[in-house]
Amino acid sequence: MKLSKTLLTSVLTFALFGNSTFSKTLKVGASPVPHGEILEVVKPELAKKGIDLEIIEFNEYVTPNLALADKSLDANFFQHIPYLEKFREERNLKISSVGDVIISPIAIYSNKYKSLEEIQKGDTIAIPSDPSNGGRALLLLHNSGVITLKDPTDLYVTEFDIVKNPKKLKFKSIEAPQLPRVLNDVDVAVINGNYALQAGISPTKDAIKIEGKDSPYVNVVVVRDENINDPDVKELVNELQSEKVKKFVDEKYQGSIITTF
Repeated sequence: MKLSKTLLTSVLTFALFGNSTFSKTLKVGASPVPHGEILEVVKPELAKKGIDLEIIEFNEYVTPNLALADKSLDANFFQHIPYLEKFREERNLKISSVGDVIISPIAIYSNKYKSLEEIQKGDTIAIPSDPSNGGRALLLLHNSGVITLKDPTDLYVTEFDIVKNPKKLKFKSIEAPQLPRVLNDVDVAVINGNYALQAGISPTKDAIKIEGKDSPYVNVVVVRDENINDPDVKELVNELQSEKVKKFVDEKYQGSIITTF
């Protein structure tokens, strides 16, 4: 008896793969710590659902959004909402958040001082150079009583918005990934949580002041607007907002990273 071509193909496919389904690759850009580590936690869970999670690591904040926009990535997980909104507006990109996951608190560090009160007149403070994180650093300094800002509700404040600087502090804008490396060269540095952890610095143990849990800087999963309702993206967000991830974050980062779900 001769098998039809269609039937023969089906038999061969079953012989090779059994009744399994083909996996779809989901490329997600992320900062190595903590975002990449968190994605590794959900990778096996997504594999069970036929989704092959490919984690592509970036050590800066610009490329992951551009790579997402040009379709080199399917999603990214590294940024907070104010950064996303500013970047999207400036670059005219059609990308949006599809889910909150963590807060990676920014904090004030010093290898010279153990408290804010020890900061001396004329000291230099390094802050992130991008508008949203630079503003975030200044807001933390304002809330800590180091400086006074004209409008502390403005998330994009700059040095020009400082109305009181009693110690006549100088501010040095540095690219966020480089801040841990300049800690010995300045008096104080305000460093993003992910880059602190990546450099082996603990926000909860080493900082002289850390951002509070009421921070508006929630880290989110971001996709192109056309993929907001993509089922694989929804599965990714569901897994990132799972109890398994919450337990991992609580145990591994001990308060240096906080889940928001």
